[in-house]
Amino acid sequence: MKKIISGIVVIVGIIIILYFLKPSPPAELTTTSEKEQPIPIEIDYKNIAYTIDGKSIKLTNGMAENSAAPDSALMITTRYFGNEYRSDVNNDGKEDVVFLLTQETGGSGVFYYAVAALKTESGYTGSDGFLLGDRIAPQTIENSPNPRHKNVVVVNYAKRREGEPMTTPPSVGTSAYLKLDTDTMMWAIVEPNFEGEAR
Repeated sequence: MKKIISGIVVIVGIIIILYFLKPSPPAELTTTSEKEQPIPIEIDYKNIAYTIDGKSIKLTNGMAENSAAPDSALMITTRYFGNEYRSDVNNDGKEDVVFLLTQETGGSGVFYYAVAALKTESGYTGSDGFLLGDRIAPQTIENSPNPRHKNVVVVNYAKRREGEPMTTPPSVGTSAYLKLDTDTMMWAIVEPNFEGEAR
């Protein structure tokens, strides 16, 4: 009888030891590896450079701060605004992103720019910024409704009437018809009712 009890005690002891020695699930390893992964390509366009007024502006998480001039304390702040529109801007079969950036130069102005991020195999490439205006009221971005326009995007916004002070809310609906020159990465203005073909 004592031998049976001793045998049971030994078996239970082995089971307890094996339970505590088994490896724990690799939850921590999964979390660590996820943290070390590169920025997903879908949000990478908030971490690349765009050209604003001839200067390359590198965004980090959708924002950049640069000195207005060498040794100047005045900072120029560029921010991702949004109003994203996804479309194949350069007709290469990949979905690009057109959206707005704002730039504040230290005064009361807030300047809005339309930019494009072209998707490539290795990430995104940023375009030149097209100036829409100061303290406008952004609306939608869409493809041109003109069937003769190829890869033309329309940026809709409201601006003030000529001569109105900047304190007046924007009330005049305006649309910029834009086509990106992929060689220069600059925007060209297209006439809305152009009768030819915008190639």
